[in-house]
Amino acid sequence: MRLISFLAVLLLSLNSSAQNFYMFVGTYTSGKSEGIYVYRFNTSTGEAGLLSTVTSTNPSYLAIAPNGKYLYSVNESGQTGEVSSFEFDRGTGRLHFINKQSSGGADPCYISVDKTNKWAIVANYSGGSLSALPINADGSLSPLTQLLQHTGSGVIKDRQEKPHVHSTVFSPDQHFLFAADLGVDKEFVYHFNPVKKDPLSGAKDSMVAVEPGSGPRHFVFHPTKPYAYLMDEMTGTVDAFTYTSITGGLKHFQRISSHPADYKGNMGSADIHISPNGKFLYASNRGDANSIAIFSIDATGKLSIKGFQPVLGSTPRNFIVDPTGHFLLVANQQSDNVVIFSINPQTGLLKSTGKQIKIPNPVCLKMLRM
Repeated sequence: MRLISFLAVLLLSLNSSAQNFYMFVGTYTSGKSEGIYVYRFNTSTGEAGLLSTVTSTNPSYLAIAPNGKYLYSVNESGQTGEVSSFEFDRGTGRLHFINKQSSGGADPCYISVDKTNKWAIVANYSGGSLSALPINADGSLSPLTQLLQHTGSGVIKDRQEKPHVHSTVFSPDQHFLFAADLGVDKEFVYHFNPVKKDPLSGAKDSMVAVEPGSGPRHFVFHPTKPYAYLMDEMTGTVDAFTYTSITGGLKHFQRISSHPADYKGNMGSADIHISPNGKFLYASNRGDANSIAIFSIDATGKLSIKGFQPVLGSTPRNFIVDPTGHFLLVANQQSDNVVIFSINPQTGLLKSTGKQIKIPNPVCLKMLRM
């Protein structure tokens, strides 16, 4: 009887642990925000509880090391762009600052960490460049060893007067890195080799251009199929590609709006994610829309619009689909709230849970299993 009771308690504990994730929220600190906030998020109930905060300047984009021991953030602060490293204490849910390095360019806005935990790759938006910073065994950052400067401009002179690198995304096998450049309307492709001092080099199919004035922003790979999708900020469109893992090549096959056909307001699309089951794609729209566009993905990778969900706030910069696929959480930058929606597993449509987190200027959400 005692053994059965022990096993029941152990099973309950394991199940509870499986439902809980740490959630990290990056913010802009020009208002009342302190920096990075850490929450416990339950993927069964949709409940979130604050665990800790750590002071940091404009940590507008975050990356969790694959080993779960460290977290990295950009510090998007004008011409003196920096990158910070933190050690994460799973026992207390607290972040401890380790060190900081220059990002090599102005306004770093995106950061990725490779699966070997050896490199942080940063997109410098105003600098029009991307940089590679070595990660040491203790999680600290060394000064950058490589800086790749883009050149050129686009057709929208007030927004595309020069390059604006907006994301740095590893391919699923991590043999390539993809860098979306809003300023020149291109998705750049680089070979990635973690054992080299300069880990990035040009690939055979080194770039793909999209329609002029699109403003490429964020990029995502399908979890199981050879498809990739690009969010265009300025036209509010999604470009779909087939992906060739041998060369890193992209072949365009669809362009679809993330807004209703009769939409007449200002554009300003931002983030893009796919549900863990690979059936649905979501895209956030800022501007006058303040919505999440919901698409289904068919067997050929083609997108079809399913609906639009108001975000119940203003300026949905980034959002996240939780790893179980039960919830979608939206960081509304200007309304100071993270709104929690449930996901219909059959249709992909969203429904407000009535739950939200009040937090100043949230802009980036990341999760780590507890």
